[in-house]
Amino acid sequence: ETEPLTSKKDVSDCNEGEDCKENRLLVRNPKSALRLVEDGNKVHPSQGDKGEAAQISNSYSGVQSSVPCNGMGEVEDAQCTAPAATTTTTTTTSTTCGAEGQQQLMELEDRETWSKKIDFLLSVIGYAVDLGNVWRFPYICYQNGGGAFLIPYTIMAIFGGIPLFYMELALGQYHRNGCISIWRKICPIFKGIGFAICIIDLYIASYYNTIMAWAFYYLVSSFTAELPWTSCTNPWNTGNCTNYFSKDNVSWSLHSISPAEEFYTRQVLQVHRSHGLDDLGGISWQLTLCLLLIFTIVYFSIWKGVKTSGKVVWVTATFPYIILFILLVRGATLPGAWRGVLYYLKPDWQKLLATEVWVDAAAQIFFSLGPGFGVLLAYASYNKFHNNCYQDALVTSTVNCGTSFVSGFVIFTVLGYMAEMRNEDVSEVAKDTGPSLLFITYAEAIANMPASTFFAIIFFLMLLTLGLDSTFAGLEGVITGVLDEFPHVWSKRRELFVLGLISICFLGSLATLTFGGAYVVKLFEEYATGPAVLTVVFLEAVAVAWFYGITQFCNDVKEMLGFAPGWYWRVCWVAISPIFLLFVTCSFLSNPPELRLFDYDYPYWTTVVGYCIGTSSVVCIPIYMVYRLIITPGTLKERILKSITPETATEIPFGDIRMNAV
Repeated sequence: ETEPLTSKKDVSDCNEGEDCKENRLLVRNPKSALRLVEDGNKVHPSQGDKGEAAQISNSYSGVQSSVPCNGMGEVEDAQCTAPAATTTTTTTTSTTCGAEGQQQLMELEDRETWSKKIDFLLSVIGYAVDLGNVWRFPYICYQNGGGAFLIPYTIMAIFGGIPLFYMELALGQYHRNGCISIWRKICPIFKGIGFAICIIDLYIASYYNTIMAWAFYYLVSSFTAELPWTSCTNPWNTGNCTNYFSKDNVSWSLHSISPAEEFYTRQVLQVHRSHGLDDLGGISWQLTLCLLLIFTIVYFSIWKGVKTSGKVVWVTATFPYIILFILLVRGATLPGAWRGVLYYLKPDWQKLLATEVWVDAAAQIFFSLGPGFGVLLAYASYNKFHNNCYQDALVTSTVNCGTSFVSGFVIFTVLGYMAEMRNEDVSEVAKDTGPSLLFITYAEAIANMPASTFFAIIFFLMLLTLGLDSTFAGLEGVITGVLDEFPHVWSKRRELFVLGLISICFLGSLATLTFGGAYVVKLFEEYATGPAVLTVVFLEAVAVAWFYGITQFCNDVKEMLGFAPGWYWRVCWVAISPIFLLFVTCSFLSNPPELRLFDYDYPYWTTVVGYCIGTSSVVCIPIYMVYRLIITPGTLKERILKSITPETATEIPFGDIRMNAV
């Protein structure tokens, strides 16, 4: 068993309990499984030692051997006859051979990789840093104790968010598969998680891009000498419109509405033409054109794969940081900016005793880093096998959290300026949440700055670029998952599949383009993704740590990086991260949000509809489990054991050799 891989031997016999050799392929003899598993801690030699005996990952000795195939991929127990030496040396340890093994090897060799390491880093940063970093984190921070909120936020990041982020990068890079087919190599009975992830991503694409359509509408409207949301003389304005930035002495009353709010609600969204979710009204053709253009940009950015999207993110991932810096400098020089910063960071230590503050911190870090959407699995699967994903996880998660913190200064310096101009407290100015914070409050502040047109253009360009690379990532998660699961159908037709996927997303977005579309966006944002993706990642963490095995997973990481994760990471993956997810999920389900948008209170039946939308994705998991147990032969115990045992080998690059780890 210490015979060199490169040696040539014409004939070798398959002895009972041993491996057999043919054509430089190593296939595990089922009778030798116990003996082979006992060697689990042995490691590969360096690439320069290929001529010596090699120990393959997961306990398989690297001898030149194989069990013959009968043409149908079945292993025969008869004598092995080795043909003449081939030009390519390949070592595998799959329990199958023939067409299936050749297809897996071909898929691995044909899989594209990132052109440069920086393409991957920018793509992950662009995915993690999105619109939520700009509007959600600042609002959550000041609502939950200001500077004191940073304590639970940091704790939740260290023990919950970053370990899950690292786990997904490592899984994707090692197994080199998307969110569906990867479960064949981990725990097949949990394959429904992959289908659930794809449905969640489609839901997000149906409403997230509509928010970008609003930003695009603002961008087009900004190319004027005077921004349209600065005055009350427009056709869409009402008698309650009050421009307190005008030179006249204007008093702000209880019924006063700013021109920026009327532009957003009556011109962009036109919600006054809808009576709620039971009467959405017609479709806004202006927003439809904006969304169509956005999806066109998305299509031509991702249709060729990561080779093209990896170049686009050089603009979409870096441009927002340039704009954030410009807006930060401008905001810091505005009168009253200090009031906003003080309100943002002033700690309220009593808040730390409230459970909801810790729930908000956990939810914010989780949705900010974004595990569970299939994106990290997809992006990491295009990495080189020995890429340092540990370092990548720390760098990208740190950049993401830092961006959220700096965005708070960008927002609150302007809110302090608004409070100074209105002669009100910052709390009154900062009562807008979600997109309204950007499209009403911040837009109004920009409109009354010197050089307002310039700042409006770059601000809404920043929002577009923040949203675009997140859309690239979400759709790539679906594309990679489906193409890896059905390579015989779509591997050569990626452009056609992406076109069909974009078309489905566009049609699914039509409800959000109606006059009451903002109500639909709010419903999807709260219910379609939140509890569903939390449940998905909880099951994913349990499947990897408890079914696949934390020891096996750490061995996989050691195979890639040369060192195994320490006890801190193991404890987080086994216990802390699942508890973290379960804590947030139960808190959300026990206190469902009471939805209200503008002056519309969501009726009770919308909560039921919201839970049905969220459940429609998660239900894939138990359905597939039942299906898997039904189609698996044997007794119930045998079916369960087969369903939780990896069924497909993972090919491991070893120099110019490909090796399978079972």
